[in-house]
Amino acid sequence: MTVNTIKTRVIGVDIGIERTSMAIVDVRGNIIARDGFPMEGLDTVHDYVGVLSERVVMLAEANGGFEGIRSMGISAPSGNYLTGCIENPPNLNWKGQVPLAALLRDRLGLAVALANDAHVSALGEYVYGCAHGLKNFITMTLGHGIGSCIFSEGQPHLGADGFAGEVGHTAAVPGGRTCGCGKRGCLEAYCGAAGIVLTAKEMMSESNEPSLMRNAEKLTPKLITEYCEKGDKMAIEVYRRTGKVLGLSLAGYASILDPEAIIFTGGIALAGHWLIDPANETFEEHVFHNIRGRVRLLISSIDNNERDVLGASALAWGIKEYSLFK
Repeated sequence: MTVNTIKTRVIGVDIGIERTSMAIVDVRGNIIARDGFPMEGLDTVHDYVGVLSERVVMLAEANGGFEGIRSMGISAPSGNYLTGCIENPPNLNWKGQVPLAALLRDRLGLAVALANDAHVSALGEYVYGCAHGLKNFITMTLGHGIGSCIFSEGQPHLGADGFAGEVGHTAAVPGGRTCGCGKRGCLEAYCGAAGIVLTAKEMMSESNEPSLMRNAEKLTPKLITEYCEKGDKMAIEVYRRTGKVLGLSLAGYASILDPEAIIFTGGIALAGHWLIDPANETFEEHVFHNIRGRVRLLISSIDNNERDVLGASALAWGIKEYSLFK
C-alpha cells in the first residue's frame, strides 16, 4: 500500500509597488508566519527572483520545513493568470513580458500560479470575505492603480487573453489627464492615488480657499481622508469629485454585468463614506433603471495587509500539485 503525505500549507505572495509580502497559510486560511522585503534596488526580475526565493525558503524552514509546502500563489500588478507572466507593468521597473511563475517554479521546484492583484483580491473576498456566498460580483482594487475582477456564476471571468476587468484603463474623461499607461482620460488617472492627489493640487491652485492640505509636506489620499474627518471643506470636495468620476464609470460597468455587489478593496477604499457616498449617488443616477437600488457597493472587511496573501494562497490551492520535494 502506498501512503501519500498530504501537504497542508502553501505560500501566498503579494507583489506591491514598494514592498513584497509573503505568508505561509494552512488549509483553514490561518496565517502561520509572514515576511516581506522592499522592492527598492531590485531592478531586474532575476534580482527579484533570487531574493524572493531565498526569503521563501528561509521562512518555510523556520516554520515546519520547506518540504511541507504544497504550492505558491502570487498576486502581481499586470499579472496574467493564463500565461503566468507579468505583462507590460506600468508601475514596475520590469518591462515587457516577465515569466515570473516559470522562473520561480524552476528555482523552487514548486507549482506556482500568478494572477493580477484584482483577481487575487477577488479570490480572497470570495473565500474569506464579504463576497462569500455571492456568485456574481465585481471587486475593485483602489490603490496606486485601479483594477477589477469579475466573478460570474462563482468563477472569475478572465477574457480571451486574461485581461478582462481592466476598468482602470477605460476612458472616464475623454481627452483628459495622461495616464501611466500612455492613454488620456483613464479612470486610474482620476481615482488612483496619484490622480486623487493631483485633483487636490489642481483645486488648491484654482482658489485661495483655506485648507489643511496646503500645509501637508507630502499629500496622500490617507492624509486627505484625515482632513475630511476634521471637516476640511476642500478635502471633502476632492473625494466628492473623485467619487462622481468613479460612480459614473461603475454605472456603465454594472449596467453591462448586472452584479449582486461591487466590493472595494485597497488603501483608497479606507476613505469610506467620503468617497463611497458621492460614488453611490452618481452610480444610482446613471445605472440601468432595472437594477437601480439592487447593486450593493461594499467596502471589504478583510485587513488590507492580509487580503492579498490570503487570496494568493487560495490561488495556490487551486493548482495541481507539483513538487521536486515529494
